[in-house]
Amino acid sequence: MKIALAAEMKKIDKRAVEEYGVSEILLMENAGREVAAAFEEYLGGVSGKRICVLAGSGNNGGDAFAAARHLMNHGAQISIFLVGSPAHLTKSAALNRDIIIKMGVVVHVLETERDWDKLQVTLRFVDGVVDGILGTGFQGGLREPVARVVRMVNSHGKPVVAVDIPTGVEADTGSASPEAIRADLTVTFGLPKFGHMIGAGETATGKLLVDDIGIPKALLEDEAIRQTYLDEPTVAPVLLPRPLDAHKGSCGRILVIAGSRGMTGAAALASSAVLRSGAGVAVLALPKSLQEMMAGKLTEVMTRPLPETDEGAIDIAAVGEALKLAEGFDAVLIGPGLGRAQETQKFVQDFCTAVKKPLILDADAIHAFCGKAEVFKSFAFVPVLTPHLGEMAHLLGFSVDELRTSLLDMVREAAHEYHAVFVVKSECTVVVYPDGQVFLTSKGNPGMATAGAGDVLAGAVAGLMKQTAAGLAPLAGVYIHGLAGDLAAKEKGYGLIASDILENLPRALRTLA
Repeated sequence: MKIALAAEMKKIDKRAVEEYGVSEILLMENAGREVAAAFEEYLGGVSGKRICVLAGSGNNGGDAFAAARHLMNHGAQISIFLVGSPAHLTKSAALNRDIIIKMGVVVHVLETERDWDKLQVTLRFVDGVVDGILGTGFQGGLREPVARVVRMVNSHGKPVVAVDIPTGVEADTGSASPEAIRADLTVTFGLPKFGHMIGAGETATGKLLVDDIGIPKALLEDEAIRQTYLDEPTVAPVLLPRPLDAHKGSCGRILVIAGSRGMTGAAALASSAVLRSGAGVAVLALPKSLQEMMAGKLTEVMTRPLPETDEGAIDIAAVGEALKLAEGFDAVLIGPGLGRAQETQKFVQDFCTAVKKPLILDADAIHAFCGKAEVFKSFAFVPVLTPHLGEMAHLLGFSVDELRTSLLDMVREAAHEYHAVFVVKSECTVVVYPDGQVFLTSKGNPGMATAGAGDVLAGAVAGLMKQTAAGLAPLAGVYIHGLAGDLAAKEKGYGLIASDILENLPRALRTLA
């Protein structure tokens, strides 16, 4: 499934009307019906229940008016408040407003304090609220009187169904006004929006339902839309079939360069994830003094010692040995638990610029290139980087808050500029390719916010390098990592740890076979 930006969705709506003859009023009717149906299911029926409908003057408000009619037809008691001027209603919104008035419903306009008192009392006693105030065109902060309405809605804590997107959420960034509607359920139309899935917008959206509302399928699958939702139908074709004569060498030989004194867990998780994601061979290269201990801990992962510093981290002197070792592998994962000692960081820089193998850079290996990201363009293969938001922001020279305000645009620009694939870990992991293609995962949960989860992800991506179509291992890795986390959460809840995700990787992978 594609993911639309606000301008793209607006263009799709326009093409549906102008090229296919699907009328705007028909789309609005379908949208209203779906919102009403979703609310009815959420509440377990609406007959006899009191519902407050908040409508803006745009087509989002028109959808809300249409929803009110369907809810009323199913037995709900409807109170409607127009947040805006009646003179500014769009033609289609005004038509649906007039219909609901003819059905005997008063549309209250918030003009006097008496009107506001009426809204306050209504919200106190209703069973639910329909938010149809502002749609996907919103940007910036909420202004009065909208902000006042939103504060009142949120303060009462009643179930809220948002029309298309919660009021106060930016569709393209996921940024949200501090006073954005906190929806329990959002019914969006045509395609999901980036803002539903990232940042504060993801929290405000609640459960997301997507309905095509009759928009022709060809418009929703337009290749010009460069954002895609990573679901099973999207990811399954990425995996190459494993032949009957497969052997460990044909399934991927992956070198992991990781670990330092006090950070052996990251190395263990990453290298084990390589194997749990289906690779045939994993070799962990690590500081010499840690080799014996890790060899005893990791039964299936082979280990190789590298020259180390006095502090137990890989030394710059290890470059030549590491390069020679890498020759026998299909790809190299470097970074988990390496540490940020000067000698180690210089090792990372020299090794990565010289090695002639596909690279996956994680954690401390990414840090080694802060202020030097242009070097990625000189790598033998397009590198895959797996930063969390803090690491991504540091790499680009921004704060996390600055990055969040325009995450999609900034990562897109970086992927193009530095000719790298970025797997940016957040509440919704984003994969961005140099050509501008963006993929957002459909899997994962808050329980995965635990130490070591990122190491497992990096290992999964590396382990799939030889098992996927060229360049697509990040997509499969992100998906199975999120799904493994969801499987772990069913048993462990928010008490899951990284090794729980690790152990569920094979189950997740099996769903795609």
